[in-house]
Amino acid sequence: MLNNQDFTHNRATFLGGSDIGAILGVSKYRSAMDVWLEKTGKRMDHKDSFALRFGSFAEAFIADEYALLTGEHLVEHPEGLVHPTYSFCVGHIDRFVLEKKELPLFHSDGRLNAKKLLECKTANHYSQSDWGEPGTDAIPLPYLCQCLWYLGITNLTEIDVAVLLGGSDLRIYTITRDLELESLLFEKAAFFWTEHVQKDIPPKPQSMTDCQVLFQRASIGKTLEANSETLDLIRKLKALESQAHAEEEQINTIKQALMETMADAEVLTYLGKPVINWKAPKPSYRIDTKRLGLEHPELIKAYQSPVINSRRFVVKNLPKELFTHERIIEDFVLEEGIQ
Repeated sequence: MLNNQDFTHNRATFLGGSDIGAILGVSKYRSAMDVWLEKTGKRMDHKDSFALRFGSFAEAFIADEYALLTGEHLVEHPEGLVHPTYSFCVGHIDRFVLEKKELPLFHSDGRLNAKKLLECKTANHYSQSDWGEPGTDAIPLPYLCQCLWYLGITNLTEIDVAVLLGGSDLRIYTITRDLELESLLFEKAAFFWTEHVQKDIPPKPQSMTDCQVLFQRASIGKTLEANSETLDLIRKLKALESQAHAEEEQINTIKQALMETMADAEVLTYLGKPVINWKAPKPSYRIDTKRLGLEHPELIKAYQSPVINSRRFVVKNLPKELFTHERIIEDFVLEEGIQ
């Protein structure tokens, strides 16, 4: 483990504890595609929200309350720590728990003097069911992955998670090191880094949103002929959409598969006839009224700015003559597009 490394200004140079849940596909808020876009410099997220600001503000309070409840001695070390094997794996630990207050955080050889770690979290009362009984390791899976990440980097065996639920309920959970899970976690991280980030190859999309991002730009005029497997997916999609209580997750999964099949193609055809359109509408324009008013209010068109819209994914009607005589299609009517 390397200490005193400043990784705070360029998250694109490493994988952190908050990235691993997204890479493994267990995060509700980020996907592996989001991480890939950030690490390859294609999109730099400057996230700012009330929840994030409150979480940062509340960290010190939660740490102080934890120390008050447990009597533990805490020390803060904001610099990142590096995994001893994987130099691109970094951990920013909220607090370190020391045996004695007067002890330094590091031995002369660089080893940690801490006996365990502390991670501070905030959560609203709606997510209370995601947390188990205090004192157990029953915490949300993305946070569990984050804790195992930090234990692997520091080579410690235990980390406490102090969470403030709903602003009034402070709970403490304890995660112990699991070498088997830890090994799997870092292997997945290493594969993601070497095969996707370093080779600049996107990971497999995990959602329709990922597809919209990955295939944002279409090849104008490109068409793709559907095979029988793709046609079956369209039939399943329309059958599900005709059901009053169809599972949205199933519908989205099929839409995602169709988007992946089309990639940058604008039109999917069957026997030469279009069955799906996935095109961006023509750019709309807005008037830069501020500049126009200051400079040349009479020259409107000269100061119009194009607005690029997202591609629209539309499943078209399948003509009856495209089906073999074994198909019963009287109730197969495609009237609505996929927005």
